[in-house]
This record gives sequence, C-alpha cells and structure tokens, in this order.
Amino acid sequence: MSHDGVAPRAVMRSVAFLTAGALAVTALTACSSEDPAGKPLAGQDIAPAARDRVADGGTLRWAVDSVPETLNTFQSDADATTTRVAQAVLPSMFRMDAAGRPERNPLYLESAEVVDTEPRQVVLYRLNQQAVWSDGREIGAADFAAQWRALSGENTAYWTARNAGYDRIERVERGRNDLEVRVTFSRPYADWRSLFTPLYPKDVMGTPDSFNDGARRKLKTTAGPFAVQKVDRDGDEVTLARNPRWWGAPAKLSRIVLRAVPREERTAALTAGTVDLAEVDPATARRVTAAALPRTGGDPRGGPGRTPAQALRSWAVAKGSDARAAREEAAAREEVRAAAAGHRRRQRALRGFEVRKSLEPAYTQLALNGAEGPLADERVRRAVARALDREDLAEAVLKPLGLPAEPVGSHLALAGQAAYADNSGALGGPSAKEARALLAEAGWVPGGPVEKEKRQKEEKANKADKADETGKTGKAERDGGEAAGAGGEKAGQDESAGDDGTYIVGEDGKARREADRRQDVGRGGAPGAYAPRGTAAPADAASAPRAKDGKALTLRFVLPSGAGTEPLRTVAGRISRMLERVGVRTEISRVSDESYFKDHIASGHYDLALYSWPATAFPATDARPVYAKPVPAADGSLNVEQNYTRVGTDQVDQLFDQALSTLDEGEARSLIRKADSRIWAAAGSIPLYQRPQLVAARENLANAGAFGFRTPVYEDMGFLKKGADSSRT
Repeated sequence: MSHDGVAPRAVMRSVAFLTAGALAVTALTACSSEDPAGKPLAGQDIAPAARDRVADGGTLRWAVDSVPETLNTFQSDADATTTRVAQAVLPSMFRMDAAGRPERNPLYLESAEVVDTEPRQVVLYRLNQQAVWSDGREIGAADFAAQWRALSGENTAYWTARNAGYDRIERVERGRNDLEVRVTFSRPYADWRSLFTPLYPKDVMGTPDSFNDGARRKLKTTAGPFAVQKVDRDGDEVTLARNPRWWGAPAKLSRIVLRAVPREERTAALTAGTVDLAEVDPATARRVTAAALPRTGGDPRGGPGRTPAQALRSWAVAKGSDARAAREEAAAREEVRAAAAGHRRRQRALRGFEVRKSLEPAYTQLALNGAEGPLADERVRRAVARALDREDLAEAVLKPLGLPAEPVGSHLALAGQAAYADNSGALGGPSAKEARALLAEAGWVPGGPVEKEKRQKEEKANKADKADETGKTGKAERDGGEAAGAGGEKAGQDESAGDDGTYIVGEDGKARREADRRQDVGRGGAPGAYAPRGTAAPADAASAPRAKDGKALTLRFVLPSGAGTEPLRTVAGRISRMLERVGVRTEISRVSDESYFKDHIASGHYDLALYSWPATAFPATDARPVYAKPVPAADGSLNVEQNYTRVGTDQVDQLFDQALSTLDEGEARSLIRKADSRIWAAAGSIPLYQRPQLVAARENLANAGAFGFRTPVYEDMGFLKKGADSSRT
C-alpha cells in the first residue's frame, strides 16, 4: 500500500496496469505547447550516472511489500513484486518512456508495425537476432503463439486473470524466417502494443498445468539482465542473479535481493542497514532528510532539550530544597543521555541515505458509490464534486514534500501521456453555491426535519452545554472521556466521536455552535440574541445540515487505518469540512487495511472512499473495466468488473469500444478524451492528485530511486566506484 493512498492492485485486472502499460525505458517524447497532454509534472529522481562510473558487482537490497504468491503476472494473485521480478527477468516488447508513452524495446525488437489492415489487421514483429532464453533457445513465434493460446480465453483450463487483446487475435505464425512473427487479428485492436509484455517462454504458457502452477514458485527460463535465483518464502526474500546469457550491456550488480519489509518497519530497516533502497512514507522521509542536516539546538550536554518537568527538578536541586528531586534529576539526566545516545546512533545510521522523490504513475481519487443511498442521485454526486477544492487537496499532500501540487484533470491518463487532457470542465469547477443549488434541486434542504435519533443527539449535546455553564465542567469532561474511550477502533482518538463510536463531521455539538456564535458576533450580533440560553445559535443557513424525507444527508466515509495512511486521513478531513460547508455531513469509519478493499470498496459498503488507480499507456484496454456500466449477471447479482463506484453509462462504453477498434492514433486519443469528459460529468469518481513517490536510497547508489513513469533499467543500477563523485547534478 502506498503511504498516501490505497491502490487496488491485488483485486484489479491482475497487473494489467502494472505490466502491459507500466514498463518503461527510453527518451521523453516531445510535446508541443499546443498539445493538451502537456509534460509530466515531475521527472525521475534516480541519481543518474554513466555506466563507467558504476562499480561491477555488489548486492542491492531492495525493500518490497511482499514476497509474491506467483511469478506469473497474468494470474489474479500477482502483485507489484511480481511485476518487479518480471521487469528484470522477462522480455517486454514495448515499455513506457519518461512521459508514460509506449516505446519499442530495441533489446527484443528490431521493429514492430501494422503491415495490413484489410481484410484483417496484421502486425509484423521483427525480433532482435541476439535475443535468447537463458537455456540458449531463440525467442520466437512458438513463444508468442503459446502465450496467445493461454490468454485468449478459449481454454478455461488456464486460470487467467485477463485476456483483453489476446481475445482479438485470430492466429500467430512464423514470418519469412525465425526472427519474424506475424500476428493476425480477427477484429481491429488499437492497443496491440500492450500485448506480449511480459513474454513468457512456451514451457510456461504451453499447457494449463504449466501455466497454473509452473511459474508460481520459480522461473527456470528467463531472458532479461537478471534471472530468478531463489524465492525464499521463509526468509521473505526473492534473489535475482546476473544472467550470463544476457546479450545487452552486462548488469552492474551481481545480485538484487527483493526483501519484504512492512512499511511501518522501513525506518528501522534503514537504520539497521538491512536495506539499500526503500519506498517510504513522509514521516520516514523527514527523518532521513533531518539526519543529513547539521545538529542545532537541543540540550548543551548533547541530548535533546529538557522537558518542563526536568527543568523544575533542576530548579529544586539548585535551591537545595528537595533531596528526592536530586535523585530524580540524576535519573532523568541518565535517561536523557541514553536517549540522546540512541538518537545519535540512529541519525548516524541514516546519514548514508538520501530521499529521492517524484510523482508515481498513479493518482488518488474520491470514489462516490452510486449504487444506493443519496449518491445514487447524480445531482447529489455532482454537488459533492462541486463542493471540493481539488487544488487545496493536492497542495495539502504534495506541497509539503516539495512536489508539484496540481490536481489531476483526467481519469484515463496523467499529464504527459498521449491521451491526457484536463476534462474536469465537463463537471465544473469548485462552487459551494452550485453545490447547494444541486442539493436543493435533489430535495435536500437545509434545516429540514430529521429522525428522532438525530434530535436526541442534539438534545444530549445541549444538556452537556448546560452542565458546562452551571459549573459541571469536570464531570462533563470525565463523561466525554469515557465515551471517547468506548468508541472502539472506528472512533480512534477523535474527541467528537458519536455515541456509536463513529466520527460524524457536522455533529460537533458545542464546538460547532461556538463557531456559529463567533460568526454571529462578527456580523454584529450577540450571543443568545436569537434564542433562550442553552439553545444552539442557528448555523449559517448556507451550511446548515440538509435533510430529506426525515433523514439527514450523512455519507459514510470509509478510510484505512494502517501505517502510512496519515495523508489519506488529512485529505479526508479536508473533504469532510468542504462538504460540511454545503450542508453534507460525513460519518468517518476507519477499518483495517486488510478489509478496506475487499470488504468495503469491492463489496460496495461505503458512500465515499479514497483509493488509487495506476496510470496506463493503454486506457482503451485497461481503463474500460474500471468505468464500464455495471450489468446484471446470470445469477441476478450486479457484474461491476472493476467499476467499484457502480456508476457508468452506455455512451462511455461505446466510446471505449470505438477507441479500441480504430487504428488512427489521433482519433483514438480524441475518443478517449470524450469518454473521460462523460466520466467527469457522471461524477462517480473525482481524481484528486498524482501520488507522491518518496524513496530512501544510499547516497552512492546510482540509477535507482523514484522512477516516475519510466521502468527501471536494471542492468545500469549499481554502486558508484570509490572516488566517483556522488553529488547530485
């Protein structure tokens, strides 16, 4: 899980976004000033170094989230580490460049082009004559054909997670020689470059048994700069070793060890020196950055500054008035010295690292569940969307990290990618006035009657206020403390948790009414001028809670509670306050990371949620199931594919189909942008910001770090030679 968002990679169409469209390698495609795609908001930060400055040999210990359950990226339980391994050990015909656009990989392909369109689309691949599998066999048509048959969907004995594109192939055959592969399509397929990346050998794809089980624990045959040496599940490591049959520039590193380290343990791993490269959360990034700074301030004895209690003890000792204080002071001094020594050791250990940062090829969105409840009404969804200040949300996450803080303008691409254009105008910009008008049009009016239980909560809050006014403050605080303590996991540490342990923004009781009172005084009014003592002063009518048919407009906002999710909670809090200004209350529930996606997002048990989608160079293929209109299944359930907001339209589906079937790249981009505009208008999901990518790396580690769009060039990674300048340029 990313530190600032939860990406549904494990349950989405298995690594479609992570392999076919997310492998990368060459130069940035030029973008004219008139191109709506623009340029990437941030580039790579990998401490680039020429190969002759990088030492031969060494082991890179790279922290990952898990040891993968499978090494087959086309299976449903493949994960990000599966993709990392595939990138290093398997062929890829096309990979993304630094702008997130697909480019031919010359290490495997001399050329690839559409050579016929009538009566069928035919793509001719000319393979690099040096490209061989690790067993010495040439990469050829037999491998392409085996992968097509396995992924075509015709043989259900293959347990595949996806078959998009492969189901449009009619046949795969050898060309004029062993280096040519002809692929004929039964239907036109615009995203043909997404296919055969990664490419597995025929001994993996050849039979259902070998596909289902042969590549889960090992990969005997590979064709990359590295090979899989060992998958150690007990030791939580995958070891990749230099491939002696690699025909490209030899890998600088002898080995890469992918070590499973939970996010919350990465600071300790860096301090202990057990990893050299690790994606980290903002808190860890701050520690690494601080370690490189010169020491300032603190206690003159070399430790951190003393607490007020310690200072008081010192005063007592100085006055000779407290022998016990003297003993406590001595113990406190020893504790401070020990803590300071430990702090200095940790800081020294971190001084060999630096933080490399970019923007990840993924974006965080606010999902609005349109299946039921208030958000089933498009007007309410649009009102929620119009109430948001997306620039403010992007700045809250990215600005403190020194990264470009621009909101994402597309569901289907990111800035710099060919299909990108800011289509948010189809929904409209932030406007509290328009949001309130949309809510009123949908029948949600401010100050409307609410259910009995809501009135009871308000009456209880008023009684608490009266108790404060009559000198019972202490008891009220104790009662409140007990209520908060009984709130359970959902309440967390929120002081305004409701009786059921769920924090409801907009039901802050006294705090909200005090804010209203001050607002009234600021307008020239006086406290208590509108009602008897003990009665809440009326809130600003514009932001008064809204109700309809006796029910308050309250939305369930589900968030993960695990380590590294603090930025999500910050964003959720800001969103809740923005919605409160237009009369929409939010009920925030924090759930475990393990259940967040499976039990809430995928199952539809939420109104609002924050999670992320990876970017793709092939949105017509990869994004279609995310935004396809849900359809009834044979058993009466709703087939949503990956459209967890349950919001879709026939028109969007048609635009995707048209984009997928045209071989005119300009027309395909235009259709994708039209589809995105319709997705914005439906307001099922609201893109917020591109996710930050923060990586702690050893200062002398070159060509590795925050990769942005571009896939790592594994053979160039390594440690600088002694004496080589490690300064950043």
